[in-house]
Amino acid sequence: MVNKEFLKFNPTLESVLMVERIIQKTSGTYTKYPLWKNLPKKMMYQTFCVIIDYLLDSGKIAFDKRRKVGWIYNPALVRKYLVRKDLSWKNETKIKSKVCRRKSKTSIRATQSPERRRVALPIPNPSIQ
Repeated sequence: MVNKEFLKFNPTLESVLMVERIIQKTSGTYTKYPLWKNLPKKMMYQTFCVIIDYLLDSGKIAFDKRRKVGWIYNPALVRKYLVRKDLSWKNETKIKSKVCRRKSKTSIRATQSPERRRVALPIPNPSIQ
C-alpha cells in the first residue's frame, strides 16, 4: 500500500540532485533545517524531508553526533576494494558466523529461565518497619 503523504510531497529528480549536490559541497556543516534554508532553490520542507529519508535509506548520507548532515557515498573506494583479491565475501561470512556463534555471559543469562537465575535480594531490616 502506498503512503498517501509520500505522494503529496513527491520530489522531482532535479530537486533530489540539487539536495545531493549541496550536501556534497557542505558535508558536515549544516544540520537538517539550516541545510533546507540554504538550498539554491526553495522547496517545501516536507519534500526536503522525503529526499533526506531517501538519501539515508540509500546510504549516501549520515548524521553525526551533533545531527550535522554528511556525505558518505564513495563508489570509487568501493570499486578499489572490490578488485582486491585478499578481500572476499567468503572470508567475511566465515568471520561473521564465528562471531555469531559466540555467546556472551549476558546473553546466556538473558536466555535462562527465571527460576534458574540467581538474584541477590536485599534482606529486609525489621527495625525499619
